[in-house]
Amino acid sequence: MKKLILPLLCILGCQMASAQTLEKMNWFNEPESWEIKSGKLTMDVTPKSDYWRISHYGFTVDDAPFYYAEYGGEFEAKVKISGDYKVRFDQAGMMIRLDHENYIKTGIEFVDGKYNLSTVVTHHTSDWSVIALDRPVDAIWIKAVRRLDAVEIFYSFDDREYVMMRNAWLEANHPVKIGMFAACPDGDGFKVTFSDFKVTHLPDKVRTEWLKNNQD
Repeated sequence: MKKLILPLLCILGCQMASAQTLEKMNWFNEPESWEIKSGKLTMDVTPKSDYWRISHYGFTVDDAPFYYAEYGGEFEAKVKISGDYKVRFDQAGMMIRLDHENYIKTGIEFVDGKYNLSTVVTHHTSDWSVIALDRPVDAIWIKAVRRLDAVEIFYSFDDREYVMMRNAWLEANHPVKIGMFAACPDGDGFKVTFSDFKVTHLPDKVRTEWLKNNQD
């Protein structure tokens, strides 16, 4: 019996380990050129593309590349981003999306020759917050933690020490699309590489508390 159980556990473990492979994800606005190799997604970002709704600029666009998987419930998501940013508003990072009117995009944005940590939160209309960096960076890690109706967003330069940059509202108990996006509103495109993308399920906080308080 033990001889049967061990191979079965191995099979189940392998299936769980491969459940988040990049090859199983989906495109929204697939770019003309992209590649998945050695656990990394590299794309040539579509020129003149972006995500934005109405506020400040008066226009709405929803046409930049987004490579995603769907998740329900609460989770922690993380990704490493490295881009060859060239012109104003070149950007790349993580997106959490309910629909075309409700999403969060966060990562690096190149503005006026400077690297910025950028977050856009959209609920019908978009807002924009930035943290200017004092130097260029080769890569950055972005982490998002969804709990109840909030998403906490963190950044790191080394994947060890994370600093919180935003806490944003997002409708609870609603499945979301989460993954990697890049946009090039002003330019003719640029190359970006994503690696170490991972989504980790977190036990539902309300349910966990209920079970704890209602033990026999």
